[in-house]
Amino acid sequence: MNRGVQRISIALAALSMSTLLFASSALAAAAPVGLGTAASFSVLAGSTVTNTGPTTMFGGLGLSPGSSVTGAPHVLGATHVDDAVAIGAKNALTTAYNDAAARPSNGSAGTDLAGQVFLPGVRTASSSLLLSSGSVTLDAQGNPNAVFIFQIATTLITGSNTSVELIDGAQACNVFWQVGSSATLGTGTSFVGTIMASATITANTAATVHGRLLASTGAVNLDTNTITTSNCASSETGIGGGTETSGAETSGGSSTATNGVGATGTTKPGTTAAPGAKQGATHGHGHKKAKPKSHARPALHGGFTG
Repeated sequence: MNRGVQRISIALAALSMSTLLFASSALAAAAPVGLGTAASFSVLAGSTVTNTGPTTMFGGLGLSPGSSVTGAPHVLGATHVDDAVAIGAKNALTTAYNDAAARPSNGSAGTDLAGQVFLPGVRTASSSLLLSSGSVTLDAQGNPNAVFIFQIATTLITGSNTSVELIDGAQACNVFWQVGSSATLGTGTSFVGTIMASATITANTAATVHGRLLASTGAVNLDTNTITTSNCASSETGIGGGTETSGAETSGGSSTATNGVGATGTTKPGTTAAPGAKQGATHGHGHKKAKPKSHARPALHGGFTG
């Protein structure tokens, strides 16, 4: 084989490898879940919406086919009860829920989120998922378009005063929780992302949400909550990505950096680290400097329209 042919063969092999790597990368990157007309709602329910105390939601309130809203939550967006807009939003929610549920999984979310750090992708809990204490961290690794999807077969439950932390460019508008039955946020929980539950969602006293509470068939029960509806710059039609238009993330704490492939590190005895997740992890090629956390907290200002 002459040198010219050799060079062509090498170039073709390199091109083929680059194409495969690009395709693999494209497949690994999850696309945002399109919420459609449901995107403008902070709360969307099926049977009823109940509230205790001074709850504020920066987006809209929707209900269908139910018609009972009790407790007079403060709604800064539009309210739609059993009308064409609410029905359309519920249909959009069904589409979004099915989309999130059908995504191929990148690995297990485990059973308890406490102390874990997740890279972008789709994580699956085969039954219930708990955040028992402390926090769970979502690390975008510098990509503001990074998407996090959690597929939960049954219930999502958070303990009191727990939190979802965002670091290195992660945005609440790109975080989605698909819940097979009901979700319960504990007292004082600081939660991030859009919950799409097939049944009921309950936010206990003083729980805050930077995202949305969307329940397909059941009630949304509120108690002195603040819900700031997070939108990315390109999410006017309910699709995430880009930079959030309001509700800036604020710094709070630090976390050990993860590498670009997936997290590694130690786990509790008898447990296995989920792909893309770590607990107190370090990596074998030295440590990177700690990254500042960007903890989503409600921004109580009139410009937040959801």
